[in-house]
Amino acid sequence: MTPKIERFLIERKPDTPCLVVDLDVVSANFQHLADELPGVDIYYAVKANPAEPILTRLRDLGSHFDTASIYEIDQCLALGIAPNRLSFGHTVKKKRHINRAFDAGIRQFAFDSIDELEKLSRAAPGAFVFCRFLTSNDGADWPLSDKFGCEPNYAADLLCRAADMGLVPSGVSFHIGSQQRNADSWDSAIFIAANIFSKVADRGLELSLLNIGGGFPSRYRTPMSELPIHTAAIKQSLQHRFGDNQPQIIVEPGRYIPGDAGIIQSEVVLVSRKSPDAEKRWVYLDIGKFGGLPEVLDEAIQYRIRTPHDGGKTGPVVLAGPTCDEVDVIYDAAAYELPLDLGSGDRIEILSAGAYTASYSSVGFNGFPPLKEYYI
Repeated sequence: MTPKIERFLIERKPDTPCLVVDLDVVSANFQHLADELPGVDIYYAVKANPAEPILTRLRDLGSHFDTASIYEIDQCLALGIAPNRLSFGHTVKKKRHINRAFDAGIRQFAFDSIDELEKLSRAAPGAFVFCRFLTSNDGADWPLSDKFGCEPNYAADLLCRAADMGLVPSGVSFHIGSQQRNADSWDSAIFIAANIFSKVADRGLELSLLNIGGGFPSRYRTPMSELPIHTAAIKQSLQHRFGDNQPQIIVEPGRYIPGDAGIIQSEVVLVSRKSPDAEKRWVYLDIGKFGGLPEVLDEAIQYRIRTPHDGGKTGPVVLAGPTCDEVDVIYDAAAYELPLDLGSGDRIEILSAGAYTASYSSVGFNGFPPLKEYYI
């Protein structure tokens, strides 16, 4: 919660639920990462928060952009972002969308399968392609380990096939998982990448690009390593695995850039007990899984919560959303405790909620509108 957001809530008194993002924090986070990783190209993962004020702020700071769909590409191009600052980073794409992106000037594409390579060879001849490989996501609160990427040995084969198909195999990519707790995870993935570089070189192909993905954490309920711990681990690993012959490095932060820049203000709709002597209270908010908090699935991402009664006596709660759906429970097993004085009509703040909230919000489930957004 920044002073600017605090003033906005007091002066504007917006209806809830709403997301409020301080754009100055977005800028500061981008610059902090750039300072920590000099010479590294930063590709902001648009899906984390695709709001126009964030994209234009990052555009003006010199950011590149990792896009996951033709629609994100169209949005970036409409904001005057040059196509050479965009990467089509999704490994699952329709052929016609590849063709549209290529015609728009996009030249950098991800893949992880032979079928995707065949589509790229037909729809984007001569494009630069990088292969995403599987790696462990141990230590990540939001793992990304199975759906995308191929086995490392297969990655080497696919890169050689890409060259035979008229594409330019530029390198490899990986992702160690979102909200990564363990800075040592970088080294195991970079070690695998170096081995792929070596195997491909033995077959006469020189790679030039290493995309190390994202994973930099925001400040949620459990304390995490600060950014310099992660960047120091990355730099040490790159030196260890590649020496002075390091490739071009790309990093794709999503959560880290807008996460701590935003808060969600929500209203308590109801506080109830299932029986007169029940220990746990049920606290129903006007936001839930369908309204912008899908990352509470399996209670994986645990947000910090601020209430107007902080400092008073607390008790255990189940936090739930407003919809008429049984799965719309936010936290139960996570053992949250909130003030006993908390009641219907109180406004609470969900902190570090600037990423993966509004962009996940449903449109019209139970008639509830999408999460309102303010960028200040």
